[in-house]
Amino acid sequence: MFEQLKKLAAFYEEVLSMPHRQEIARELRDQDDLFLLLLYSEMIGIPNPVYYYTLELYPYMLEDFHDWHLRMGMDKSPLTGIRCC
Repeated sequence: MFEQLKKLAAFYEEVLSMPHRQEIARELRDQDDLFLLLLYSEMIGIPNPVYYYTLELYPYMLEDFHDWHLRMGMDKSPLTGIRCC
């Protein structure tokens, strides 16, 4: 009985989110882009007061850097220390 209710709730959630799936994905991508901009802002020349604390995140974010700078309209990497292209 409990499993059937879980399946019904999952189906209901899927039906509600189906027409908005692209909007949700776009919003999540925009939030990721803003976060990466804040993360790399000091290297681009924009002052970042929390630069010292974001240094720990760079190894985890390097994989997404190439896709980010292409979405932002930069053909080549704007950072001299990071070569991804």
